[in-house]
Amino acid sequence: MAVHSVSDVTRYIKSMFEGEAILSDILIRGELSNFKRYPSGHCYFTLKDAGASMKCVMFNGYARSLRFTPENGMQIVAGGSVSVYERDGAYQLYVNTMTVEGAGALALSFEQLKEKLFNEGLFDEAHKRPLPRFPRRIGIVTSRAGAVLRDIYKVSKRRWPSIQLVLHPVLVQGAEAAEQIAAAIGFFNEKYPVDVLIVGRGGGSAEDLWAFNEEPVVRAIYASRIPVISAVGHETDTTLADFVSDRRAATPSQAAELAVPDSTEMRQFLVSLDTRLNAARRRRTAECRMRLEALTERPWRRNPKMLIASYMQRTDRTERRLHSAAERRRNEERHKLELAIKRLELLNPVRLLYRGFSIVEKGGRTVCRAKELTCGDRLRITFADGKVAAVVADRLKEEQHGA
Repeated sequence: MAVHSVSDVTRYIKSMFEGEAILSDILIRGELSNFKRYPSGHCYFTLKDAGASMKCVMFNGYARSLRFTPENGMQIVAGGSVSVYERDGAYQLYVNTMTVEGAGALALSFEQLKEKLFNEGLFDEAHKRPLPRFPRRIGIVTSRAGAVLRDIYKVSKRRWPSIQLVLHPVLVQGAEAAEQIAAAIGFFNEKYPVDVLIVGRGGGSAEDLWAFNEEPVVRAIYASRIPVISAVGHETDTTLADFVSDRRAATPSQAAELAVPDSTEMRQFLVSLDTRLNAARRRRTAECRMRLEALTERPWRRNPKMLIASYMQRTDRTERRLHSAAERRRNEERHKLELAIKRLELLNPVRLLYRGFSIVEKGGRTVCRAKELTCGDRLRITFADGKVAAVVADRLKEEQHGA
């Protein structure tokens, strides 16, 4: 009996799996568990039922096409091929499609993405921009074929014949549609500015309209600096593009009506405005005439000298009041000065000398007390009318002076 290596046996088992037609393209139903998506985009998870479990892998190239976010506990149907992962010697399902069993995957994906974008604030009314009243150029993002473009052109030219329409043709359904729509919105913002964008397509099934639910399209509309009108499907159709756009139109024709002003209505508005302006001009002219007549009827208009005499009298009164105020101020300041002089005179030491006081100095210093002197000290005494020199002959006892 031959001896085989582990690798040989594993490769043999793998070839058996891959040789079975039923395992090369199979749909398997089960509950999703242990789901994990790595930074590379690859998804690893387990499918299980009451009796067994199976490891599964979905590589990034297939995972990007998922229209919903897988969550543990979902009942799903996974399509792919069963093979052996040689390193672990374990079989697993290589998944290339995944749908939700029961509720449709599209409806689930719609609600999941709607909740996510709502929580991010993409649908906030505060972010929505007003449409310009008089656009000169309108960008259109839709298919080159179909009635949508014809309807927009017909309505726009009827309402405002000089309006300029710029088409950026895109696919509006299919795998590449979302990427093209988002790129077209970016093109108008970055390279070919217009005043308003109309983004839309005609009616169809949920699958046909799905490109307008794709995250790249929604984020491109949100990021657009140009106001966007969504016109997707019919009035009953609602896409995520409708939630994020600045205005939603039920049909492409209504989108054109929202974007383009009506020249007939504008002419009527201008006629009304001209009428109001003329009425305002006449009213203002009448008011000015009445004011002028009132001015001409005043006495000073008939005799200007009366007005001059009145102002001269007012000038004289003002002059007298100024002179009177200045005189009062001078008297007040003079009185203050006299009081200050009197106070200074009272503090003048010379006046004290005339009252019998004198200043005694010894060696250039003023002597204030008798105990500072001794017999024989030479003094200089200042009186009101002159100075004398003296010598201390004796020092009397303090009791003889009483203090």
